Amino acid sequence: MRIYLCLTISLCLLIASAVSADEPWTTYRGNSQRTGNTDNKPGSAQPGVLWFTKSKEQYLSSPVPVGNRLFVSGLGALNTAYFACLDTDPKAAKRLLWNPEFVLPLPTVSSPGIMGKNVIFGDGMHQNNGANLNCLNLETGKRVWQFPVPGALVHLEGSPVIVGSKVFIGAGSAGVLAVDGSKLLLNGKEMEQPEIQKILDQEWKVLVAKYEKAKKDNPNDPFLRAPSADQLPTVQPRKLWQFGHEGKGKDRLHVDSPLAVVKDKVIVSSAYLEIEKEGDRALFALDAGTGKKLWRTPLKLNPWGGPTVSGDMVIVTGSNINFDLKAIGKSNKGFVAAYNLADGSVAWSKDIDKASVVSCAAVSDGLAVVSATDGKIRAFEIANMGARSWMYDARAPFFAPVAIAGDVVYAGDLKGVLHAINLKTGTALWTLDLAKAVGNPGMIYAGPVVQDGRVYVVTNNMDGPNAFQDGAVVCIGAKP
Repeated sequence: MRIYLCLTISLCLLIASAVSADEPWTTYRGNSQRTGNTDNKPGSAQPGVLWFTKSKEQYLSSPVPVGNRLFVSGLGALNTAYFACLDTDPKAAKRLLWNPEFVLPLPTVSSPGIMGKNVIFGDGMHQNNGANLNCLNLETGKRVWQFPVPGALVHLEGSPVIVGSKVFIGAGSAGVLAVDGSKLLLNGKEMEQPEIQKILDQEWKVLVAKYEKAKKDNPNDPFLRAPSADQLPTVQPRKLWQFGHEGKGKDRLHVDSPLAVVKDKVIVSSAYLEIEKEGDRALFALDAGTGKKLWRTPLKLNPWGGPTVSGDMVIVTGSNINFDLKAIGKSNKGFVAAYNLADGSVAWSKDIDKASVVSCAAVSDGLAVVSATDGKIRAFEIANMGARSWMYDARAPFFAPVAIAGDVVYAGDLKGVLHAINLKTGTALWTLDLAKAVGNPGMIYAGPVVQDGRVYVVTNNMDGPNAFQDGAVVCIGAKP
């Protein structure tokens, strides 16, 4: 009995330790503080465009930098899916390293997460019913596994959180999902990765042989197509648990925002959809191992940006509008609030008059920094009941969250201007108009990210004054 007890305690400690991990870029914006930076190196004091690439795709989610690679997801014509791995070397002869080798059937606005040698992201948007959690090889873009999630109002718009081999993600009206990316199933049977790969390699040989024979027998067949990875059996991870998908209407969660996983808790912000009359507008904590609800706290506005965690506090922002340009105006409402991680009780809450906050807060040096649709960046002192430390006026509305690296805050507005602001004082350091810098106007919906002294920004023209013009990926740093 004593040996069993010791083993049980040791196992619990290992699990707790595992779910407390916060490896770089395994969660939205790089860490649970949502700074969009993991090395604390600010960008250049004299910014210049090191490189940029324009495309017909439009970018709505934050890019993810890993080493000399940058992962971006976007929307093509008619909301077709786009995912790409780019080379970040300013002198790269070829910017695009790879696109997925298979067809992504649904649009993707999910900022990816990194799991070892793999990159993971969701797909589907509000107009879709059913979605997929995708895992690709980081180096090649080949599919490792895919987990389908069926159902009405089901979409994986938020970013995954990866802890070891476990992946957590919000799935719209499918609530919250947890899967184990190391436990793989092929045709419903759990197998080891080498065994699965052997089977897939053999299946591929058969497909190629059939194609070669058909090409030889009917060389002029206009309908003959080379085999593709879509024809191979799909590998799936093992599902661990699912929460918030049962019931109807207000009894059912609707989770579009990113999650946070800290101290063996999964922190979830759920919205209420006024038109569909579905969802629970509340903040939840779930047990990371079982998915069991630990606590629930109601919210007064929808938390589209998701939770930010700093120490024992959960910072949540809210908005009475979503990412709709036409909804920006004086009727906007927003808030930023802090909740105790232990039990969800309110520590403090601040209303933001005539402005909405659709993105998450970023936390650094005791300040929660938020952007708003009134064109203001505000910094709140977390330990001082949310007292406002400073406010910066960009004179253009914001949808995107800010990034923080060192003592610098980076914010991209809807006119396509990037602002660098002193974290301690809120004073302007510099601005960069991307339209003038790269010759292409574009709105910034997604938060900039900062890594190795470079700032990466993506733009889109899905709507607005420059609708249907190209989107862009821009790298900003010190010019040599």
